Amino acid sequence: MISRRTVLKGVALSLGAPMLNRGRFSLFAQSPLEYSVRTVDLVRRSTVIDMLGLLTLDYRKLSIWETDPRRFQPADLVRLRDSGITVFHPAVGYTAGDIYAESTRDITGWNAFIAAHGDHFQRVESAAHFKQAKESGKIGILIGQQNSAHFRTVEDVDHFYALGQRVSQLTYLHNKIGGGAYDPLDGGLSEYGAQIVERMNSVGMAVDISHCGDRTTLNAIEASRKPVLATHSNCRALVPGSARCKTDEAITRLAAKGGVMGVTMVRGFVGSAGRVTIENVLDHIGHLARLVGVEHAGIGSDVDLDGRDTAVRPAKRFDLDRIDYAKKIYDLTEGLVRRAYSNRNIELILGGNFERALTETWAV
Repeated sequence: MISRRTVLKGVALSLGAPMLNRGRFSLFAQSPLEYSVRTVDLVRRSTVIDMLGLLTLDYRKLSIWETDPRRFQPADLVRLRDSGITVFHPAVGYTAGDIYAESTRDITGWNAFIAAHGDHFQRVESAAHFKQAKESGKIGILIGQQNSAHFRTVEDVDHFYALGQRVSQLTYLHNKIGGGAYDPLDGGLSEYGAQIVERMNSVGMAVDISHCGDRTTLNAIEASRKPVLATHSNCRALVPGSARCKTDEAITRLAAKGGVMGVTMVRGFVGSAGRVTIENVLDHIGHLARLVGVEHAGIGSDVDLDGRDTAVRPAKRFDLDRIDYAKKIYDLTEGLVRRAYSNRNIELILGGNFERALTETWAV
């Protein structure tokens, strides 16, 4: 009879790492970090959804992958698989130039990339695709945009849905839909914005309010008939100076509609002073759980597997202290275990909550 321990040992060996004594694993080569059997088991069996999971923040490399998918290397695939993430939502936000053309190029580029690597990637555009990606061992790509200015008309929602877009953040900066988080004056969701939300609800495209201003955030939640997502935002109660973090009022209203917030791992949205670590990320999840219930917490890391403070992107201290972002899912899960969350609640945070909300949203 094959035990769970035997299976997990096989998983560890398949990653080229030994199983250690006392039920702990060293999963990553040349790393002293160890993870509990429970952590490894939870990550391996969960459909892990990073609702702002970026394959790379090197946009030159990303452009090459989209225009010439053959340039995607086997080593890149191995790193993505070893991350523990089942589904990435690698949305970017175009804010200048011809946003309609740039968004079209981005989405068609992702479609070409996925088609070229069909043995390893799957476009996630329906509820069934979550299970299919997990069971097949493929990496799911959930196509979205971080600015809905490419919706020049209400009919454009249908057009981009047909291309495969399933999530759209209403605003990045101020646009004709509504206000952005850093706008000095947020006039709220416009009449046109309300029409966009209605059409998104009708076709089955998720409304994302991560970068919306406070008034636009509340208006969008009220206007939507379906769950609204904050794919990558944190709790302003813990970082009072951050306009990008959501107020308790917004979180409470979002939860009342069945929405989910993906907690980010970008330093400025996690903590405002001193050392900022994975423990502070866990504090945001804990605040959500106490305020509205664990059923409304998820992950939207807003980083790739290298972090933002790299040679390619000169250090501006975006990253958490003492973290290797390639291991972030295991570190987060280990922290949730340490804080005594149940297995079921950890599975919900890792992806179950977003899968539920997206399933409700995509049903038409």
